[in-house]
Amino acid sequence: MKRLHTYSQHFLRRPAFIKELVGHSNIRKNDVVYDLGAGSGAISAVLSTRCKRVVAVEVEPGTLAVLKRNMKRYGNVDVVESDIMSVLFPSEPFKIFANIPFDVSSPLLRRIFEEPSGLKSAYLIVQKQFARKLLIDSDYFTGALGAMIAPWYTARIRRPLRKTDFWPHPNVDTVLLEIKPREEPLLPVEAKTKYKEMIEQSFHDPNYFTKLPLKEAGIAEGVKPSEVKTDNWIGLFKVSKISEQG
Repeated sequence: MKRLHTYSQHFLRRPAFIKELVGHSNIRKNDVVYDLGAGSGAISAVLSTRCKRVVAVEVEPGTLAVLKRNMKRYGNVDVVESDIMSVLFPSEPFKIFANIPFDVSSPLLRRIFEEPSGLKSAYLIVQKQFARKLLIDSDYFTGALGAMIAPWYTARIRRPLRKTDFWPHPNVDTVLLEIKPREEPLLPVEAKTKYKEMIEQSFHDPNYFTKLPLKEAGIAEGVKPSEVKTDNWIGLFKVSKISEQG
């Protein structure tokens, strides 16, 4: 399939390689799995052999027609016409395995973070640079989104990909990223809004960050928000008593 520039998407080339990637996930035979930006259905076809039901989501009209035609042979694949950011996720357990357009990586993860749903795990093909910024307890600099989701989700890179695995070849390095809810959240769900506000202001306003009780949270002087680890963010949120502020 030719690249649809409007949707900034690159398509995986080989079914055998898709099977290998799915093998790096925790997808099982009784799972419901969403393929977001399903394209012509290459991933959906592989998923159909590995899980109970696949929800293939696509919005581009020409691609959607191809997807519907290709998925007719798979009785457990439901094609849904929807934008990735508008599709309704269920409250019942489900998983995601998708090669999403790179430009929706951040908005999609923010949506997963902010909207309650039954998500059990998400496997997303994203830019390597984007994925690294989510690895808050690694040696890389963390982005605001990585710090924001950390009390409730874990993130890790399951596998690097090659540019030749796609058509057309992307200009950036890519990886298979795993996002999973923590079995035991580090903060209650009721704290999400206040915690999110603290993270966003800390990354966007250096003066706000330096006025927080950093020393009490075990954060050394001169440390930047992008260098703060999960435990320190949790500690900072608690000692600053932001959750108690009106």
